Amino acid sequence: MARIKPTSIPCPIAEFLSVLAGPWTLHILWVLGNDGPARFGELRRKVEGISARVLSDRLRLLEGRGFIYRNYEATIPPAVTYGITERMKDINKVLAELEKVARKWGQEDFALQPQLHSSKPEEKPAQSVQAPRPV
Repeated sequence: MARIKPTSIPCPIAEFLSVLAGPWTLHILWVLGNDGPARFGELRRKVEGISARVLSDRLRLLEGRGFIYRNYEATIPPAVTYGITERMKDINKVLAELEKVARKWGQEDFALQPQLHSSKPEEKPAQSVQAPRPV
C-alpha cells in the first residue's frame, strides 16, 4: 500500500483554527465580543469555571495573535482592560452565526427529549423484595 505524503502546502486556516480551538478560547472571545471590553476579574466571573492561570495564558496568546488588545492604565491599583481588535470583529460575525445554530440545535434537542425535561419524576414498576432468611 502506498503511503500518502503530507502536502507541503499548509491549510490556510489550520493555524488560525488551532488558536481558536484552544481551551476556553471561543468562550473568552464570545464574552468580549458580546459584552465589550472587560477587566481580568470580570472576565473570570463571566467565563465560569476557568482558572486564573488558564485565563491569563489564553489572554496572552490571543493578544499575541492580534485577536484582542490589552489596555494598561498606570493607576493604583493598575487597571488592565481586554477587548476585541478590529480584526476580531470579522470573527465575531461568525461566532454570532454559530450562536444562532447552537441555540437552534439546543431547542431541537430539548424538543426531541421531553422525558429528560419533564417536571414529574418517572414512576418505576414496583419490585418485590424478599427479606433475607435467617441462617
